[in-house]
Amino acid sequence: MAESHRATDPGDSTLTAWMRRVTGGMVNRTAVGLVRLGITPNGLTITGLLLAIMAALLAAQGKLTDAGLVYLLGGPFDALDGAVARVGGKSSAFGAVLDSTLDRYGEALLLTGIGYALTTQGNGVGVVLAFLTLLGSVMVSYTRARSEGLGIDNKGGLFTRVERIILLGLGLMLGLLMPVLWLLAILTHITVAQRLWHVYRASQTLPPD
Repeated sequence: MAESHRATDPGDSTLTAWMRRVTGGMVNRTAVGLVRLGITPNGLTITGLLLAIMAALLAAQGKLTDAGLVYLLGGPFDALDGAVARVGGKSSAFGAVLDSTLDRYGEALLLTGIGYALTTQGNGVGVVLAFLTLLGSVMVSYTRARSEGLGIDNKGGLFTRVERIILLGLGLMLGLLMPVLWLLAILTHITVAQRLWHVYRASQTLPPD
């Protein structure tokens, strides 16, 4: 079996890792309270998806400020579901896969809603950018999953999920959707390249099969 390369994982220096270090205590305390209330991690995961669906519907109607607010409100659920699973002793392979799967659906649905709104406005460039952002988002997640299948931790890069949530949510709220889509359409694919480079470097130290 391939040895996991945790020590060299560039994900330790991402915004996601920094936020976990800064907010870890608060998240854990909140998780303890939620466990006492009988809240399940899968329930939180599903709630996060429902908020993303609501944001997507608002975006499709052109209510971009509301969509951004709802999407940002759903962001903390991404951290809380995992924390509740750990604190409550309910971590499971199914829960981990469900979390990752619904996260992908939530982001894809929001970008679909944005793409629909841009279509109704005749903004062809915006539609293409939304599609490229969606493609980049999927590939960022795919490269991590494929890497971990080889025993290589690969959570690094410029634009992981947290960065994408924050930038897209703020872009919607502040009326900066097009500049944000340009950034995301470019930087998500740069992140894919960064992760491929990390795999290349890490794979040089793997023992032969």
